[in-house]
Amino acid sequence: MAKKTFEQSMKQLEQIILELESGDLPLEKAIKKFEEGIQLSRFCSKMLDETEKKVSILLEDTEGNIKETPFPSEGEAE
Repeated sequence: MAKKTFEQSMKQLEQIILELESGDLPLEKAIKKFEEGIQLSRFCSKMLDETEKKVSILLEDTEGNIKETPFPSEGEAE
């Protein structure tokens, strides 16, 4: 199975929300859709957190220039 992108996951999450908001799903299907939506939401949140960390690595030096600092891996101390 191909790895989903953030955009694909958000589009799928939006579709689930529309289906749940319609009120046309039987309870059991609605619960499954809700669970799927929670998983997608967590995935998207994690992707956003990781992206925010990478973006925050861009630092301004003393001359006002922006430089990129390598992002430490999970095992390294910050």
